[in-house]
Amino acid sequence: MIAIVAALALAGQTAPAEAAWTWTLYDDTTPVVLANEIPDTPSLRATLECDPASGVARIILYGGSPDGGMARITAGQTSAMAQAEAQRGGALKLALPTDHPVFAAFAADGRMSIAVAEQRQSLEVPRAHLAKLRRFAELCSG
Repeated sequence: MIAIVAALALAGQTAPAEAAWTWTLYDDTTPVVLANEIPDTPSLRATLECDPASGVARIILYGGSPDGGMARITAGQTSAMAQAEAQRGGALKLALPTDHPVFAAFAADGRMSIAVAEQRQSLEVPRAHLAKLRRFAELCSG
């Protein structure tokens, strides 16, 4: 009986398991996209996009603050300011040059923090996926 109740409870969960989330590099498309996603679903936490050799990465964070404004981007010991635009569905979009020290620090350790007003979101690429982030940076660099 307990096993049946447990199975029903698990079947009723709508939130995907944490293990299903991964970073995927789509480098055979234009734009080039590095996505934190559950593959083969519409579930996204973040995407990094660029036109090849453009020198600019567009960062889109999903499920956070719907308000745009000036964003403070921090990675390692460096920081930068950028205009963040609110997107449909509560997404936030901003652009950062790939040759900026903040982007270089992000590519080095996979951690970035973005704050708009009182809202703060973190972006983390685990060590196992850092090669994808570095390849994304290489493809985007002008």
